[in-house]
Amino acid sequence: MIKYFRLAAVIAAVLVSACSKSVGPNEDSQQAAQQAQAMLAQGGSADGKSLYGACVACHGDKGQGNAALGAPSLTNQQSWYIQRQLEYFKNGTRGTHPEDAFGDQMRALASSLDEAAMASLADYIDGFSNKPATATLQGNVKRGADYYSNLCGACHGPEAEGNELLSAPALAGVDDWYLLRQFKHFENGLRGADESEKYAYQMGLMGKVLPDADVARDVIVYIQSLAD
Repeated sequence: MIKYFRLAAVIAAVLVSACSKSVGPNEDSQQAAQQAQAMLAQGGSADGKSLYGACVACHGDKGQGNAALGAPSLTNQQSWYIQRQLEYFKNGTRGTHPEDAFGDQMRALASSLDEAAMASLADYIDGFSNKPATATLQGNVKRGADYYSNLCGACHGPEAEGNELLSAPALAGVDDWYLLRQFKHFENGLRGADESEKYAYQMGLMGKVLPDADVARDVIVYIQSLAD
């Protein structure tokens, strides 16, 4: 148990250093990530609560997120999706684009986690009470509803509740500023540019369907309204 508290402290150092800047991790944080990975390589897996101690600095003690650090809320997302994203960060499916500084930060953390640790961490996060994120965007809710119904609802659900069978995550209650950032990533190829990234590639195509950023904002504002 002591080993995993040490692991949490090391990963926390990675996150504090990485999240404090808009660029990727510096040399010290990269070294800390390597040390954390070495600890995990010794065998065993920590419980989710112990591991989450490494996430508190950015995502908050209850998974509430911190917009100032670019760290989204985790409380309205399913455990299967969180685990899949950790796996993607670790295997390089996500976070490798040179302009995705936040993704690169997460890769430093995920590289130190094995499959069992990811599952345990995702399950622990799933135990947090759901609390819709505070709305920060304004837009045309009616227009957003029309576009959402025609383009998004079939996969993400009529209430943006997500659909695991379709590998479509929940969107309702997720930070609107984070959804907008991810839309721009899909639109600009920071995510979903590679056809081998099946689900992200689908979203990359969708990112090019909406006519402009104003419509994307309207869709996100509508999604946020579903969590009220």
